[in-house]
Amino acid sequence: MAITTQTMTDEQRKSVALEYLKAFDHGGTTSSGASILELFAADAQVYFPKWGIAEGHEQIGRMFSDVGATLTAIKHDYASFNWIFSGGDTVVAEGTSFGEHQDGPWRAGVPEWGAGRWCDVFEIRDFLIQRCFIYLDPDYAGSDTGRYPWLADARARQNGGSSV
Repeated sequence: MAITTQTMTDEQRKSVALEYLKAFDHGGTTSSGASILELFAADAQVYFPKWGIAEGHEQIGRMFSDVGATLTAIKHDYASFNWIFSGGDTVVAEGTSFGEHQDGPWRAGVPEWGAGRWCDVFEIRDFLIQRCFIYLDPDYAGSDTGRYPWLADARARQNGGSSV
């Protein structure tokens, strides 16, 4: 565990989180041309649903490669982000995204119950992400409806039919 040496403002933490999100939209490359991994502390933790917790650059890189391999494109809707600041190292970003997954396209709100809404909880210290826990539905194409009866009903209504 590193000792904190640099004081950061909420706006500085927000800029680190934004750089991370924009790097995702650019295939893992930051605005300076560096790897997204350079935004993380060497012992950082990242959580992604259905993957688990990755610790350190090697595991985080593997997680991002695994998840990224399922995406053709992703774009975050920066103008609609909600930011929550803790007064400490924690910053929460809530937003929407759209893109193309290997199983098909997605856009927040289409359908309303589908993927595209997300919330990331960051711990940012010394201008590096120490922890990023990502909360979203990883079923980007919305194909996992069989286990949720209300989704089968919603899809049937959307297609003009009945689910029974």
